[in-house]
Amino acid sequence: MSFHLLKEAFKEYLQIEKNVSPYTLKFYLDDLDFFFLFLKTEGMDDVKDVDYAVIRVYLTRLYDQKLTRRSVSRKLSSLRTFFRFLEREKKVDANPLISVSLPKTEKPIPDFLYEEELAKLFTVSDLNTPLGQRNQALLELLYATGMRVSECVQLTLSHVDFSIGTVLVKGKGNKERYIPFGNYARDALMRYIENGREVLLKKSRLDSEIIFLNMRGKPLTTRGVRTILKSMVDKASLTVHVHPHKIRHTFATHLLNEGADLRSVQELLGHEHLSSTQIYTHVTRDHLRNIYMNTHPRA
Repeated sequence: MSFHLLKEAFKEYLQIEKNVSPYTLKFYLDDLDFFFLFLKTEGMDDVKDVDYAVIRVYLTRLYDQKLTRRSVSRKLSSLRTFFRFLEREKKVDANPLISVSLPKTEKPIPDFLYEEELAKLFTVSDLNTPLGQRNQALLELLYATGMRVSECVQLTLSHVDFSIGTVLVKGKGNKERYIPFGNYARDALMRYIENGREVLLKKSRLDSEIIFLNMRGKPLTTRGVRTILKSMVDKASLTVHVHPHKIRHTFATHLLNEGADLRSVQELLGHEHLSSTQIYTHVTRDHLRNIYMNTHPRA
């Protein structure tokens, strides 16, 4: 099969069987195009000819282009998945990346807000206006659930169960999870849905079930959420940079600092692998060390 046909078959596999997001799909296919270009420059036109030695040369090319270890690791990971697919489809005899180790990448420690900083954000919205009610409900829900901004803007009225205080979230790969929320988020959401949202919805004359709407009554976008948070930061006169994912980091860090177990936080965040959640332990270790140094008699 030609490179083009192999790419199309792999694309179909990623979309249908792996159910990857459009964002992930783009990276996989871009990485594959990058590899195919390398093969052509090497005079190779058949993936069956790719062996360990070829992959080592490819790895050298990647480092020659001054790519970061993170980028190299991602490209190799994409290739490993591609050749695993080819092996399953009997297009190659073996996966040439099976014995190639991915370069270790340093995971950055997540940035988060301290409780004092976050508290200021909850005081800036005018709860007598539709937009103020929306902004407060948005901030309360993001912090109460730790959901991704992409998950938040997709929420509909039917996803929220006020009787038991849970929200149904559809995450990556259309995986669903229930997340509880407390009274602060409940009160803010009910106030907005019963008042401010109705006012905003009339502006668009749409029959929409989406919870969070923009000033024209249309569904709020992820960019819109970032703009709202920036505006709230400015009103609170904070000098920190706040984005939706930082609220998610804050949610996880505060839970772990207060004694939540890692597995529970993993489930709440919708992480497929525990290693994705473990990054927050770097932050909580600093917190525990500070407590120890300030309280132990012989610290």
